[in-house]
Amino acid sequence: MVIFADVNRIVEVDEFMADRLAENRPRNRDQPGANREFQNELGAHNFGGIKFTPTGGANKLSILPSSGAKSNRVFTGLIEEVGRVLSIRMSDRGTQLQLTAPKLAAAVAAGDSVAVNGCCLTVSAHRGDQLTFDLLEETLDRTNLKGLRRDSPVNLERALIAGAPMGGHFVQGHIDCSAKAISFEKTGEDYRLEVDLPKDFAHYAAYKGSVAINGISLTIAELLAKSFAVWIIPHTKRHTNIDKVEVGALVNVEFDILAKYVERMLARHTPDD
Repeated sequence: MVIFADVNRIVEVDEFMADRLAENRPRNRDQPGANREFQNELGAHNFGGIKFTPTGGANKLSILPSSGAKSNRVFTGLIEEVGRVLSIRMSDRGTQLQLTAPKLAAAVAAGDSVAVNGCCLTVSAHRGDQLTFDLLEETLDRTNLKGLRRDSPVNLERALIAGAPMGGHFVQGHIDCSAKAISFEKTGEDYRLEVDLPKDFAHYAAYKGSVAINGISLTIAELLAKSFAVWIIPHTKRHTNIDKVEVGALVNVEFDILAKYVERMLARHTPDD
């Protein structure tokens, strides 16, 4: 058994994975493709839990193997593939979304979680490069999935495996709202996207804070009275469906989970009037 020190904690893993962690740690931002392969390998070890044990003033973090371990359904906002909608239709079980994802489909199975335009969905059926999802009414009401049509591009990301490199920010896949794109303009080599900021969610937005738009991890560069703006680099525009966003179109927005915890903690400790 090999033990890694990580600031105030010690991470305990087997020797094989220790070598792989050391190999992958320096490149977690520079080679996302390689990291995703490592993430899959990490998942193959079925690390299903985390255990803290006091060890002389520090905590020992043990990653525990578990057969059939499930993901915690957390995403990073780094899009893996842009899929294409095959159909969205009503059935006796509700609304079903079927799409094609040649790259991602090979790595998922029925029951797995996938973020579709940032919305966490469960694969209900899988055949070849086709994935099927069941949509709740709440999902349709709160997201832009209700506006999908055949051949609509959708951003896709698999759930993060525990212990894998973290490239974006913690994205739950729980959409707060769908909001209109106010403007989308090129400035120099980059692009400025301005999005409407609904009053009910305005307090979650912070200058330089994280936000997920259609599942993409972005940073709020401008916080305005009734809107906010983010900057898009050419790579992100080319490799996500943000390239197809038009003024007036709805985009899915998920604000940073940290803001929501802070709100709840403050409300709990605020004296009653």
